[in-house]
Amino acid sequence: MTAKPPRLAAPGVLLTDLYQLTMLQGYFERGMTETAVFEFFARELPACRHFYLAAGLEQALDYLEQLRFSPAELAWLATQRIFKPAFLDYLAALRFTGDVHAMPEGTPFFADEPILRVTAPLPEAQLVESRLINLLHFQTLVASKAARIVLQAPGKRLVDFGLRRSHGAEAGLFAARASYLAGFSATATVLAGAQFGIPLAGTMAHSFVQAHADEREAFAHFAESLPQSVVLLIDTYDTEAGAARVVELAPQLAARGLAVHGVRLDSGDLGAHARRVRAILDAGGLGRVTLFASGSVDEYLIRGPAGPGGADRRLWRRYAAGYVQRCAGARLRLQIAGIRRTAAPQALRRQGNLAWTQAGLSTLRRGRLLPGDTLALEAEVAAGAPLLEQVMHQGQRLRPSPGLDEVRRYTRAQLASLPPALRGLDPAPPYAVRISASIRALAAEADRFSAGL
Repeated sequence: MTAKPPRLAAPGVLLTDLYQLTMLQGYFERGMTETAVFEFFARELPACRHFYLAAGLEQALDYLEQLRFSPAELAWLATQRIFKPAFLDYLAALRFTGDVHAMPEGTPFFADEPILRVTAPLPEAQLVESRLINLLHFQTLVASKAARIVLQAPGKRLVDFGLRRSHGAEAGLFAARASYLAGFSATATVLAGAQFGIPLAGTMAHSFVQAHADEREAFAHFAESLPQSVVLLIDTYDTEAGAARVVELAPQLAARGLAVHGVRLDSGDLGAHARRVRAILDAGGLGRVTLFASGSVDEYLIRGPAGPGGADRRLWRRYAAGYVQRCAGARLRLQIAGIRRTAAPQALRRQGNLAWTQAGLSTLRRGRLLPGDTLALEAEVAAGAPLLEQVMHQGQRLRPSPGLDEVRRYTRAQLASLPPALRGLDPAPPYAVRISASIRALAAEADRFSAGL
């Protein structure tokens, strides 16, 4: 029996986005500790991909079990003059105490299907979001790519020689450094600020808005919590309506000495939304407020269809352009699925995308012979075997993780069970993922809710 390989030292909890900590301070100050549910899923599959392969769970569980702020990390945060002493004292005692449900590593999955669910007090669930995405996203994309190669080379010996050209040890950290060296102004990666001295920048997430009764309350709360950098995310429900709410709120904030510095757009047709939002802000006397675009922003979007010197180029000169690092054409995200504040579940509709799962009450099942998957509420009766299993309770693993050889055998069987068309590279009909009528009804309820805001 071979000895277990040594575990590499994990990076600290500062390997996160700045807005996780700024939102956390806001939750702390308001005593917002309701149970929240976050889920990791893919909105869609690229046209060239028939499936993803879940990977990275082992490192995700390690991270959650070991989560704690060291004295050195807290001391460095204190030097940033962003966080208040009482909040830093709170961080010193913070541990992850939530539950985790997940697909076993090596399970194929498809669009809209959650592969990991975190159920925890809102501050804990929010804090772990960036690092869990970092761990799951990269390994899932690499595993999915490798699986496609394996399926095209049956019986062949495939060897990885990728170390010298890899994106890591910690890809996000070094990407922040390289981007800053090349001319970027700041990073949202907190550890890059601590280790390399790169200026930090960040806003809020959609989950921060969801955690409040309405957008106005969320905007005002964030401005009060982080007055030196008030950049408001306005596309949680309706982008243009969010811009109008900023115009309405800005004079009230100004009377209290709080200035809105910018608004952020993160979904939909960014160029079209930007023009409309710019007009709303200008008409409302907020011509100096910056627009920050994120999500699929690249040099082509900034240039625009008019080309160099065209109207779109002049437009984007007034913006801060967000940078999204993408690998293999995929976008996976850990998104808030609900807040257990009342007995009623909460849904989120964002520019045509729906977080299907509601306050941790969803279940995902797969037919025994893999004819299709069903996403339903736990109270519903759905055929097939459950794909999500509980792996952590109150911050502790329920059982040891399987060894890598066992995961390999499981993965081989899972890939063999895929329909032949999905194992190939030619275009194929998409795998059937059925959304139950009850979840669709909740989606309609979310639409009615957002229309009434």
